[in-house]
Amino acid sequence: MESVFVAHGYGALETPSLENLKTLQGKYGNEGDQLLFKVLNSGDYLSNVGEDILQSKEVKLLTPHIADRGLRYDLTVPLARFVVMNRNDITFPFKRYQMQPVWRADRPQKGRYREFWQCDIDVVGANSVVSEAELIEMYQAVFARLDLGVTIRINHRGVLDAFMGVLGNKEDWNTFMIVIDKADKIGYEGVVKELSERGLTRALGAWEWLWNSKSERGNEAKLALAANTAFMQCDTLTAALNDLRSIFGLVESTENVVLDFTLARGLSYYTGAVFEVEGSDGRLPSDFRLGSIGGGGRYDNLTGVFGLKDVSGVGVSFGLDRIYDTMEAANLFEGVGVDATATLVCAMDEDCLLFSSGVARALRARLSKVELYPGTPKLKKQLDYANDKNMGFAVIIGRDEMQANQVALKNLVTGEQTHCSVEEAIGQIASVNR
Repeated sequence: MESVFVAHGYGALETPSLENLKTLQGKYGNEGDQLLFKVLNSGDYLSNVGEDILQSKEVKLLTPHIADRGLRYDLTVPLARFVVMNRNDITFPFKRYQMQPVWRADRPQKGRYREFWQCDIDVVGANSVVSEAELIEMYQAVFARLDLGVTIRINHRGVLDAFMGVLGNKEDWNTFMIVIDKADKIGYEGVVKELSERGLTRALGAWEWLWNSKSERGNEAKLALAANTAFMQCDTLTAALNDLRSIFGLVESTENVVLDFTLARGLSYYTGAVFEVEGSDGRLPSDFRLGSIGGGGRYDNLTGVFGLKDVSGVGVSFGLDRIYDTMEAANLFEGVGVDATATLVCAMDEDCLLFSSGVARALRARLSKVELYPGTPKLKKQLDYANDKNMGFAVIIGRDEMQANQVALKNLVTGEQTHCSVEEAIGQIASVNR
């Protein structure tokens, strides 16, 4: 991944695990706020809490008095804070990648973790959809190198904004977004049921249109459908469709890029194109269901909440844990086996340890991975250790080898064993990868 990011001019960044709660709250919607891990203040955290608040037993009243920090929920909000704090010292457009753990107070289950790693790439300070096209191509490059087939779904919040006229107000529109964002989990009928239960029956026609649009063949046909749907017409829709056309035109191959108008990223700060990546490899079991393994979008207004207005950003995330789970399900690690040049130096007894230590240093100066077994147990135990660690070679040193200033070189893959000098052993081991 890093090689792809660096090749596109992205630099590395790390941010603290802890952020002020005020930095985190209000950025992820109500459901996201409930999943924030809050950290108790140091010392006597109850000393400044009034008796009336303690007696009320109201969590929302108590929390601001006893916790002013939280574990980061994602890597995007901390990025926005960093950009604002360092705006006079960084070069715009600011392109960074970040690989760190994030935390969510969720119920652990398959594909959902309380602590998991994210890998984000973002461009801050660029308005052009050239950045969106670049991010899509970086997704494609990374998953091609991982040999994992994926589908990259794309939508634009401007398309979803076009339903504001149908829904009537921002509050109902937000509720509509929250419900349709669950479509992958609850299906078409589940969305219909929840919209009805929430009293949004007027939104059922909009949902039916969104769902039916999935059956249109090809991205161009979907763009034309939206452009010619009477109840959606507005300037926001026109701008969104123009953005999408430009993105498709800039991406070299859109074979695995699918326009999906039902895609509604739940995070409240997205303002433009949004993305979601799913594993679609033919080697995955038919019953494999894990959800998205990446996603993101454009967030034109995020830095504004930290005092820096009119700075646009766009970025995507790789869910490293889910990517690993998906690759494992597709048996992509079956070919990951022996580290061909990794070598274990084995001393047969205590008298050979000093000589063996010198041999290990000589090997390590020329080879990438060399271990000296700590101690002199039976040779079988030492070789079992090397095999368990998928090493390619063992250098065995007994008294005969020491006196002859040689080693016994054993190829742990083929089983072949020869006696040779240390220099010859280096040459044989190094030649494996040539």
